[in-house]
Amino acid sequence: MRWSDMRPSENVEDRGAGGGGGFGIGGIPLGGGALLLIVVVSLLFGVNPLEILGLMSGNEPAVQQQAAPANGTTAQDPRRDFVSRVLGDTEDVWGGIFQSMGKRYTPPRLVLFRDATQSACGVARTAVGPFYCPGDREVYLDTAFFDELRTRFGAPGDFAAAYVIAHEVGHHVQNLMGTMQQFDARASQLDTRGRNALSVRLELQADCYAGVWGAAARKRGLIDASDVEAGINAAQAVGDDRIMRRTQGVVVPDAFTHGTAEQRAKWFRTGLASGDPRSCDTFSG
Repeated sequence: MRWSDMRPSENVEDRGAGGGGGFGIGGIPLGGGALLLIVVVSLLFGVNPLEILGLMSGNEPAVQQQAAPANGTTAQDPRRDFVSRVLGDTEDVWGGIFQSMGKRYTPPRLVLFRDATQSACGVARTAVGPFYCPGDREVYLDTAFFDELRTRFGAPGDFAAAYVIAHEVGHHVQNLMGTMQQFDARASQLDTRGRNALSVRLELQADCYAGVWGAAARKRGLIDASDVEAGINAAQAVGDDRIMRRTQGVVVPDAFTHGTAEQRAKWFRTGLASGDPRSCDTFSG
């Protein structure tokens, strides 16, 4: 992947303070396995994982605000540079697509953090994984997830990480297009099982939108066939069925919120093949 040829974005806020390993909540140290279990439990019971983490601490956990480096961008940090350039390229691609529709694309801000930080959607923690918050129109990404993607999920490669960023940007596109607002209105009338099924459709569309960006990158020679395989592998690795099988040994379809490995790969391929967001209608049928 020729990510160094992509334009860097100025919409990256780095709150990372270094460090690594597990972190504690209410005096309880949590490693990567325990954090992942919390996410799975939240999926099974339809509970926001942020709420579970808050309950474990007895109340809303205090978050140490991590200030951005005084010198702004740090050219010495290749991971931050990578995130900035992938985000910048999504801005260029979606900016062009929106312009063709007679609309203006307002890019999201991407917040890099380590362990925990505050968002308009609550406390963002490593356990939650990368997510988009429509409340502040920001993407939150703990850089430790890239290591998890490679080691725990078996999805190495630059484009696998780029797929994750493009997926979250896809949620921002949904927000700008009004899809999220329609989702919220419809989901409020459904039970847990119905909301989960509707959530799957929302997530699969974001996968398709990630493929739309990938199609533009491939057209310009920024990714090749091996990168595409890495992206498909990443989409499959974070399928609900694979995560449940890996963490609890039992697959519960009614608790799916993101889609199976096969579904996620299928819709990523759909966007990649068409390069057209109109092919990403996951809500029909």
